[in-house]
Amino acid sequence: MKSPAETFLSDIEAFLSETGMSASAFGWAALKDRNFVGDLRNGRMPNLGLVARVQDFMASQAERQAS
Repeated sequence: MKSPAETFLSDIEAFLSETGMSASAFGWAALKDRNFVGDLRNGRMPNLGLVARVQDFMASQAERQAS
């Protein structure tokens, strides 16, 4: 069973794959942190505020692509 952090990273990886966005571009667009995804890949544990911001960003991007 995946941990919440692993599930969160999997969601980001799926988003990157679907959109073709680079990890650094994603981190900058979502949080103004180009190292965010790389840090997650290396074990960074995000707080709930960051998780919410990233999820909001991914949802807003999905809405843009749908319209």
